Order: sequence, then structure tokens, then C-alpha cells
Amino acid sequence: MAHPSDLIASDIARYLEEQQRKTLLRFITCGSVDDGKSTLIGRLLYESKLIFEDQLAALEADSKKVGTQGGDLDLALLVDGLAAEREQGITIDVAYRFFSTERRKFIVADTPGHEQYTRNMATGASTADLAVILVDARKGVLPQTRRHSYIVSLLGVRHVVLAVNKMDAIGYGRETFEAIVAEYRSFARKLGFEDLLAIPLSALKGDNVTSVSAKMPWYNGPSLMDHLETVEVEGDLLARPFRMPVQWVNRPHQDFRGFSGLVASGRVRPGDALRVAPSGRASRVARVVTADGDLDEAIAGQSVTLVLADEVDVSRGDVLASADSPPAAADQFQATLVWMHEEPMLPGRPYLLKIGTRTVTASVTDLRHKVNVNTLEQVAARQLELNEIGVCNLSTDAPVAFDPYAENRDTGGFVLIDRLSNDTVGAGVLHFALRRAENVHWQALDVTRQSRAVLKGQQPCVLWFTGLSGAGKSTIANLVEKQLFARGRHTYLLDGDNVRHGLNRDLGFTEADRVENIRRVAEVARLMADAGLIVLVSFISPFRAERRLARERMGEGEFIEVFVDTPLEEAEKRDPKGLYRKARQGLIRNFTGIDSPYEPPEHAELVLDTTRLDSEAAAAMVIAELERRGKLAG
Repeated sequence: MAHPSDLIASDIARYLEEQQRKTLLRFITCGSVDDGKSTLIGRLLYESKLIFEDQLAALEADSKKVGTQGGDLDLALLVDGLAAEREQGITIDVAYRFFSTERRKFIVADTPGHEQYTRNMATGASTADLAVILVDARKGVLPQTRRHSYIVSLLGVRHVVLAVNKMDAIGYGRETFEAIVAEYRSFARKLGFEDLLAIPLSALKGDNVTSVSAKMPWYNGPSLMDHLETVEVEGDLLARPFRMPVQWVNRPHQDFRGFSGLVASGRVRPGDALRVAPSGRASRVARVVTADGDLDEAIAGQSVTLVLADEVDVSRGDVLASADSPPAAADQFQATLVWMHEEPMLPGRPYLLKIGTRTVTASVTDLRHKVNVNTLEQVAARQLELNEIGVCNLSTDAPVAFDPYAENRDTGGFVLIDRLSNDTVGAGVLHFALRRAENVHWQALDVTRQSRAVLKGQQPCVLWFTGLSGAGKSTIANLVEKQLFARGRHTYLLDGDNVRHGLNRDLGFTEADRVENIRRVAEVARLMADAGLIVLVSFISPFRAERRLARERMGEGEFIEVFVDTPLEEAEKRDPKGLYRKARQGLIRNFTGIDSPYEPPEHAELVLDTTRLDSEAAAAMVIAELERRGKLAG
């Protein structure tokens, strides 16, 4: 919404030109629940006369119906648009509002204060230049105040306003304000903010929001609006090296091939030397194409299509960059991660990592520590729970072009996505590539996987037996191996209990340990198949994500998932090792089927119903499946 101007009626062209010349400030309001974020934004709009008459009429009606101010105008309703927000009197989703004054244009993100919606707050902070962090003068600095401040710092916001709100509720007392500011500054000193301005205000009454209030003569600083209109933030996107993640290879016909995307930073002109990351191929810009014709120059924020002078290999997810200042490329990184899902982050579990327009498979190889947001101390941890923040090492299955987040948000920020549900489960920032990634390279070997298989006269594969404890996995796998051995086949059986006596003896039965247990076994199975063996793996392997990881370690058609399908009631009746009885008595924790979940396969190559089949018949079905797939042929 634009500031009222007489030029709208008299000279619309001049008015639009003035709007284009105004600088843009993106800012975020954040803080704890009921600190007054939505009311503050509503007050900014109302006092700046940026509300249309029909909006004001609707606001008056809504204030009487669902407002929290006893029939008076409830300015928070200008921003809290969801029904659930109005019913509860809290912000749930991120609400964006555009408005302008005579001096500047603004995009403000009103973010939720409840810890449950920390993920939404991080989304709003990711594009902000400045943060207005609200504190209720009656409550002081709260854990959520510290959490939001840390996330704001993590996401590169360097300009902060500490808005001590509801000063009217404490009689506009100076001592309370100064005590809150002193406590916050002590905490924020570690966060690296470039400037921090504290303003005492009342969003409800309008004190110090758009003009300096006479009720606090002891405060000699600017009003919030004055500061927002004049604060100088880094406008250096144009000064940074050119970056454009390729979103689409534009090939409408055989005579045109261009690469489309949004310019993330810098500028580009015809003739500029570019480098394709991560491949490192080089070329020059032949044309800068848009729907309205070719440009002499494109700058950060513009969507364009670049035509290169050479026929180089460029795909979606690659980054076109300045030849003299290209991004780095690596497949191992140190990063800070904000976890956003009810299911915990487990090291070793595969996720999808999306950075720019590129998506790769990634896993957390090592959680170095999580951060106590109240004290900023580093705390040892093995997993991250909802809304926790940690520093970790990441590994991807392919090189990724990146810049450290501190240098470029677009090429240094990423999200993690659950591969089964497609939910966004985490967001993070890349700090640097790990040096060990530069020192470890694939060694070329003359004896190949295929030559080993030919020597053994068989086709290597992995038979992955999964099912509940007591289902009969080990019994069936053992019978299958005996029959294969009798036929002269080269095999090896990896059994869950046996492996835990050696390779995995350091692992327990927590969810995180189960993930690592299967990750290690999947790698060993891959190496054994590489040696030309038929590998039989008998593990409960309760989680689909880890079984999928094992499948992806193998070539097409080389992974055969065998679901030994036995209902929990039947497995518990058998209970050959007495484990179910102990689990029911509480003597064994995290036992699959009792207090830890089992996720049955959705598309197993073979399902063995052991309520109808005995072990010999089940083993015969496995052998028949191997023969059908040609795995026993030389």
C-alpha cells in the first residue's frame, strides 16, 4: 500500500517514477507470544494513513466481533487473517505486507511467536534486512526472544531494533526499560549485530511508533518509523560476484538454447566471461534475453535467459557465475541446521537437500553440537528435535556449487526435505567445505565389479530380508545360503545379531543408532556385492528411509527386498529369544513393534507370509525369484 500522494491524481507518471527511485527495506517482526507484533504492524499502517476506508470499516466490524480490545479498534486484525489466528489471538503463519511512505518502500513479515511455529519465523527472517524484536515490558527477555534473536543472527540479519512494547502497562517506567535493554545487550553481544537500537513503545496506544511520545521524555531517540525510514542497510547485492542458478534450459526450437533463472547477485552483460559451477566449464555471454527483448545488462532480482557463445553442458541446478570469481564446489560441508519437524533429525538418514535450483541426496554425517539458545553454549547431542538448532557436517551424493551463507544467502542457504513425505524438515546455512572432501578422491582400479562377477560365474546382488523380530528372517536366509552354497555359488550372510558383535558393537537400539546400524551394513553389503558375491542381509531394518538408502547403494535390479511378513501377534507368540516378554515388562527399551515403530515395505520384490509358509517353502520361493531374475546364471 502506497503513501497517499497528490501526484496520483495530477501526474501519475511522475508518481510511479518516484516510487521506483525509493529504496526498499525488508524487515521482520518477531518475539514471543503476545508481545504485540501484529498490533505494531497494524499501528504502523493505521498511523501512516495507509488503510483504505473499506478496510477501516471492516476492521471496526471485526474488532467488535472477534477483537481483544473491548470493542475498540484491534489493529492486530489487519495482519492476523487466518480464522485460527483470530480465534486464539496469536499469529500462526507468516503474513507479508507491502507499504510505502514518502521516503521509503517496505515489505514487512509478521511472524509467529509460539515455539511451535519457529519454522515460519525462520522463513520470514531469511529475506529480511532488519529485525524488529519485540519484548513485553511486563515479562522482559524470554527464551523465545533469545531463540528468535539467534535465528535472526544465523540468517544474516545484522540490523536489529529491540522494541520494548506495552510500556503503557508499566506506567512508562524508565528503570524497567533500561533493565530489559541491559539484559538483552548482554545476550546479543555474542550475535554479531552491526547495530542495535532499543525503543520503548506502546503499539496499542501509538507511543513512539510513528512519532516520539511525550509520555517518555527521558527517551531521546527516534520513533520506530523514523528509524525504519532512515536506517542504512547493505545494498550490496549488485556489488557481489554474479550468480544465477539455472532454473530451466530454454530450448523452444533447434536454433535457440538459453539458460533461464533469477539473477541472485551481481550483474551480467553480453561479452562477460562466465563459468558453470560445479563443472567448471567456461564460456561467454552472447545475449541477455527477456520476453520484452534483449537487454544490455541484467542485475540482481531480474529473471532472464542467458545465451552462451559456446555449446557447453549446462543443466537445471547448475550455477552460472563470474569467471574470475566462481563459487566453490564440494560434497562435504559444515553447516548450521534449524530442525523443523516433529520426527527428529537422525545422523546417517538420507534426505533431499535443495540449494538454489539444485536438489541432491544428503545426510548429516556428524552432529557436532546443538546450541542452547538461552546461553549460546554448545551442548553435546546425537540428534535434533523440533525447533532445535545444531552445527553439523553434511555430505551430499554429488558436488554442489555454493558460497558461504555470510557471503551470499541464495547460494549458501538450503532446506532438507523428507524423501518419503516430501515435507520440509530442516533449513540451514553452509559455512565452508570440509577440507577432507578435497583430500579424498576415487582411486581407479583395474579389476572391475563385472570381472569379479564373471570369475565367480554369477550375477552379484543383495537379498535384503526385513521383518519383525521372530518373523523368521535369519532362519530363511540361512536356508537360502545353504542351497546357494550347495550349488557352488559365492555368498555371504550378514545377520543382525552377528554384526552387532563386531562392526556395530558400539551401537545401541535408539532410533539414531538403528539408522547408523543400517547405514554401515548397507555400505558393507555394497562392497561385498562389488566383490561379486550374492549377499544376504537379515536385519529388522525398521525404517523405510534406511532401506531405501541401501537400495540406492546398488545398481539397477541388484537390490531385492524380501519382506518376511509376520503379524506382531504371531511374532510375539513365537518369541524364540524371550525378547518380547522382556519388552512388555519394560526390561528392554525401544523394541521394534512394542515401543519403537516398524515401517513395512510398500513395494518389496518378494513377500513371504510366514503364517502360510514354512521356512523351507519360503526359502524355495527366494531361490525361484533369483532364478527368475537370472542372478544364478553365469
